[in-house]
Amino acid sequence: MVLTTCPDDAVAARIARDLVEAGLAACVSRLGPVHSTYRWQGGIQDEPEVLLVIKTVSTRYSELEMRLKSLHPYDVPEIIALAVTRGSTDYLGWLRATVGI
Repeated sequence: MVLTTCPDDAVAARIARDLVEAGLAACVSRLGPVHSTYRWQGGIQDEPEVLLVIKTVSTRYSELEMRLKSLHPYDVPEIIALAVTRGSTDYLGWLRATVGI
């Protein structure tokens, strides 16, 4: 599972659709708005964003990261991968069949 934040729903929707169409993600959930407080260029920012929860497999991570960087409008986009250690056998089977190599 990979997390990233986007500046608005239009960008989030475009990225989500691209990742699924490219076969890099089986599903992308858009959550938001969320409010992110972070340090950037010497100041504290507090901005609304849309969180993407990207479901993929570890073997597709490198390609997914490169694609996200090319699509994302941020200079340094949040791209965080979380290992899924357990889950529904049916769901994980669908996930692997959808994006697995």
